[in-house]
Amino acid sequence: MPGAKTAVAWLASVAPDPESCRREWERNPLGVALLPAGKAWDVLIVPSRLGYPTLDVLSRVLDQPGPVLVDFGDARTGFFVPAGTAARWLGTGVRTAGLGTWIVVPYPAGLSSGGIRWLIPPDGTGTLTDPALLELAMHEAAAALAVEDGGG
Repeated sequence: MPGAKTAVAWLASVAPDPESCRREWERNPLGVALLPAGKAWDVLIVPSRLGYPTLDVLSRVLDQPGPVLVDFGDARTGFFVPAGTAARWLGTGVRTAGLGTWIVVPYPAGLSSGGIRWLIPPDGTGTLTDPALLELAMHEAAAALAVEDGGG
């Protein structure tokens, strides 16, 4: 699967030992790696109640959003955005993973161990979600949720 190999190489490139990271995933594709954010990408993490509708909005306006993770129990959704975004993000209710932080990342071939998994796996080209577009999608999703909840 050449796309998965390219995605593995792209993700592993930020690891302290990229070759070891690649070998671990090849040995156990259901495994995860702890990778540093802030080098090739940052991650913006929102409650999945907002994350899933935000991804729906993004999917309507983009051919290919950047990688998106969902955590154990579908509690939180993480959107991969350009490095440096976390340091500049001002939105409330959004956790950030940027320079100096680490995140758990599953093998990018779409396999799942039942824990953290990809909603949109990386394609290996370095595609990331534009943070301005992500913010607009979050606003649209939040407005729709407010209407659903009887707030508008």
